[in-house]
Amino acid sequence: MGISVPFVPTPTEVVREMLRIAELKPGEIVVDLGCGDGRVLTVAAKEFDAFAVGVEARRDLIVRALVNVRKANVLGRVLIIQGDFFKLNLGFADVVFLYLLSSVNEILKPKLEKELKDNARVVSHDFEVRGWRPTKEIKVRNGYRSHTVYLYRISDVRGEAH
Repeated sequence: MGISVPFVPTPTEVVREMLRIAELKPGEIVVDLGCGDGRVLTVAAKEFDAFAVGVEARRDLIVRALVNVRKANVLGRVLIIQGDFFKLNLGFADVVFLYLLSSVNEILKPKLEKELKDNARVVSHDFEVRGWRPTKEIKVRNGYRSHTVYLYRISDVRGEAH
């Protein structure tokens, strides 16, 4: 789709809190759209015993993510796809992790509404999905900075639209 989002890594403490409020369970599948250096994937697989799928357009970041996945010893629980996440059907995801811009979330919103199953959750770092009411919204402090985490349940989002 030609959309570009700068790579800004989510602090690991914030990743943990995001996966916690999403109630990621062992065996569930988390998909990180724009997985960057793979930190969400490694935390999800290693600490939450989940399966993690990352989608990343940039080859250099995929190489970094693969190195991090190997270091964390979670290769068997992680899949990294190089490409455009708009082209991947997300129907298999239990949790979708976003650290994108609000404008990208806006473009992504119809895809998420259409493809995700009712019990799926979307967790977004700092950028809300406009038009959706979050199930939870929390602040996470990391050093001097506060991060906002938005949790959306697809069943709630669909319920609001009807």
